[in-house]
Amino acid sequence: MKVSEIVEKAHLKPINDFKDKEVARVYISDMVSDIITGAKPNSVLVTLQTHKSLIAAANLANVAMIVIVKGRQPADDVVELATKVGIGVFTSEMDTWGFAKRLVELGF
Repeated sequence: MKVSEIVEKAHLKPINDFKDKEVARVYISDMVSDIITGAKPNSVLVTLQTHKSLIAAANLANVAMIVIVKGRQPADDVVELATKVGIGVFTSEMDTWGFAKRLVELGF
C-alpha cells in the first residue's frame, strides 16, 4: 500500500511534503535504539516521540513514513530534518493501540 493510501484511509494529517513510497510493514516503538535495530525498510513507524533523534533513527532504518500518535506535534526543526532526509511525517489523534488496530483493518 502506498503512503498516500494510508494517509487517506487512516485520516492522517501530513506535517511535511512526502514521497509516495510503498509501505510493506508496520513497526511500533518509542525507543530510538529499538527503532534502529528493529525497524525494517519501507515500514510505517508509529510512535509518540517527536524529537530529532527519532528522525535520525527512522532514516537509518529507511522507513517509508512516520506516524506520531495522540495528536502530538513535532517542532519545526524536526520537520525540517525529516523533509531533508525524505521521510514523510504525519499525525493521528488516535492513541498507539487505536492506530495499530486501524492499520490491521487496512490489511497490515
